[in-house]
Amino acid sequence: MEHTRAVIIGGGVGGTSIAYHLAERGWTDIVLVDRAELTSGSTFHSAGLVGQLRSSVTLTKMMMYGAYLYRRLAAETGTDPSWHEVGSLRLASSPERFEELRRQAGWAKTFGLPLDLISAGEAQDRFPLMSTDGVLGAVWLPTDGWLDPSGLAHALAAGARRRGAQIRPHTRVVAIGTDRGRVTGVTVEHKGERGEIATDIVVNAGGMFAPEIGRMVGVTVPIIPMAHQYLFTEPIEGVHPGLPQLRDPDNLVYYREEVGGLCMGGYERDPAPWALDGVPPDFNGKLLAPDMPRFESIMEGAIRRVPAMADAGVNRVINGPEGFTPDNEFILGESEVRGFFVAAGFSAHGIAGAGGIGRQMASWIVDGEPELDLWKMDIRRFGPAYRSQAYTLARSIENYATYYDIHYPNEERLAGRPLRTSPTYEILVGLGASFGEKSGWERPNWFDSNAADGDESLRPRGWAGMLWSPAIGAEALATRRTAGLFDETSFAKLEVGGPGATALLGRMCANDIDRPVGSIVYTQLLNSRGGIEADLTVTRTGPDAYLIVTGTAFGNHDAAWLRKHLPDDGSVALRDVTAARVCFGLWGPRARDILAATTRDDVSDAGFPFLTAREITVGSVPLLALRVTYVGELGWELYAPTEYGRALWTTLWQAGRPHGLVAAGYRAIDALRLEKGYRVWSSDITPDEMPFEAGLGFAVALDKETEFIGRDALVAAKATGPRKRLRCLVLDDPRSVCLGNEPVRVGGDIVGRVTSGGYGFAVERSIAYAYLPPDRAAIGTRGEVEVFGDWIGFEVAREPLYDPDGARIRA
Repeated sequence: MEHTRAVIIGGGVGGTSIAYHLAERGWTDIVLVDRAELTSGSTFHSAGLVGQLRSSVTLTKMMMYGAYLYRRLAAETGTDPSWHEVGSLRLASSPERFEELRRQAGWAKTFGLPLDLISAGEAQDRFPLMSTDGVLGAVWLPTDGWLDPSGLAHALAAGARRRGAQIRPHTRVVAIGTDRGRVTGVTVEHKGERGEIATDIVVNAGGMFAPEIGRMVGVTVPIIPMAHQYLFTEPIEGVHPGLPQLRDPDNLVYYREEVGGLCMGGYERDPAPWALDGVPPDFNGKLLAPDMPRFESIMEGAIRRVPAMADAGVNRVINGPEGFTPDNEFILGESEVRGFFVAAGFSAHGIAGAGGIGRQMASWIVDGEPELDLWKMDIRRFGPAYRSQAYTLARSIENYATYYDIHYPNEERLAGRPLRTSPTYEILVGLGASFGEKSGWERPNWFDSNAADGDESLRPRGWAGMLWSPAIGAEALATRRTAGLFDETSFAKLEVGGPGATALLGRMCANDIDRPVGSIVYTQLLNSRGGIEADLTVTRTGPDAYLIVTGTAFGNHDAAWLRKHLPDDGSVALRDVTAARVCFGLWGPRARDILAATTRDDVSDAGFPFLTAREITVGSVPLLALRVTYVGELGWELYAPTEYGRALWTTLWQAGRPHGLVAAGYRAIDALRLEKGYRVWSSDITPDEMPFEAGLGFAVALDKETEFIGRDALVAAKATGPRKRLRCLVLDDPRSVCLGNEPVRVGGDIVGRVTSGGYGFAVERSIAYAYLPPDRAAIGTRGEVEVFGDWIGFEVAREPLYDPDGARIRA
């Protein structure tokens, strides 16, 4: 039997980039197989555009690395990917789009991406064929470009071969072996003969075929092939090889030069899903028939922006299927089957992302973790609901149809809803809940019935005030003054138990969790670099039993991180009990009065101290009560079996109304936590930041007996000092509210970007958090934040802004 270090399935730009980067890292004993020729899936019919400015910092960094790589490939490998660094223009044809460009231009400054905000006339100077009708401005990115996608894949393959990797076309994987949840090898077929390759690592880079490959090991890869069309025109006067790319998202179109003519395509509002019953096994190097009626809306927009398109002859129409995901993000990382990695679902930006994908996947495979925070691309973000093709299809169609739309912060998707609901769902509807969705769960953002008690004059300027309600302030202030009742059933809940549970969690958690039964510990789980992989609470419910509570969207991620480290001897069991228990947060200065009216158990401070948990009975409902808070007020999280959910809510509601209890939503929670300086994983803290940098040193026990993952990195970092510090910024203008990623300037220099922001209703200030260099992070430091083109002054403030000594939560 043949043995190799890794097998990569798929010879498109994703698979060849992973092979290239693994070989670059010294993994030369690897094999890449493709069912047909290289690039015969979606790669060969891609338009080849490489745009670096994206919707997230991580994705933009990946695209920037890709452009850097593509510049050097021809000289390095001897195979020319035909890189054309002609720059790109992105137009704004509406006031809202121009605001988007201003916002993107702002945060692009924070990591050195060359970008200029220019006028319509300046855009036309660079692309003379365009009409300026309705154009308010544009961004110019001089280092963007385009290339030949097939040439890119062949250049990457050549680079991998030169370092010893094997590339085997016409080799189909027909089975993947596993043993006790781990990959053991693959069975391949070549020219009618089958063979076995033993390996510990299999990478599914199969593009449209990735779901089929995933099913071989029981892994769901939620991808829907969509027919995407573009065309090539005959030569047009004024088109030349140096013409930049042009994107006009308000007209749904893009353009680039091709042999004296234009390549033009776009994203129509009526997507065409394809091959829902499975991609035909012989669909290699093939295209779909042109669908010109569906292309009419794209052509209309194209002519509006480039009138010469009206008379241009059409040389060729390309209609090819590309794999799209339910959220338009890549699917990357290790699956629940150990050693089975996925890199697929490139959603029409895989050519631009291929370089970054290959580099990050190589780091993931070699080092056990990627270099960047890839949570939004991690395969673990998808829950069991995505086993349903109907749900995956609905979400993917919605994302394709809105590909070029402006996606405002706090925007809510509508497709496939409602899916997961709390037992109180109908009650909350009756109370006027305005629902959002996270991980399939319906969650109240706010209650419209509370809006009349709020202050409309506090609506933030610009985008921050678009998806907003005065009810948010009313609910936040009621929680500060009386009490709020929050349905947090969607919080992810994990039970960890068994004789090895304490040892496992001791190794995983930076804080000391080996405390008496009934203790609650706030802690982080770290990676080997000391970066924060998870942020959660651990409650000891028995000698060998623990309850972990983490964010709604992070349950799959955190569970997978724990499972990755479970001992093989079966001494630890991990169970997701999210749907088995409701969780209601009862917080505020009247919370004890309300709870005491419903129970005979002692809920006094002496009988039920802060950061402890007890089994109590509320009304007729037996439950686990945790005295903990994420809003900075006295109160409890109450966990009961799901079947008691309606009765528990009703009991608390009836007892609380005489005390001024209000039903409150997640947007109030966010405002309240900002006032207390509570961090959010994935924005304020990520795998790139250490606890000491994030102001979380109090949750690290360097001196505990059990050595935990990341400890050595923390010890080294503590000796050298922090690279940066997370600081609370209080803005001079209360109605200028940050949304995240805004550039931060101190002393005239760009020194960081905002991680999260919002308005604190109790402190009556606009609050933002940002990492600053240590020498620019002193309390009282003055600086500025760019909010949609305007530089707003701020002062670095001591945190927390509200109840700094914590007296209220310990009352």
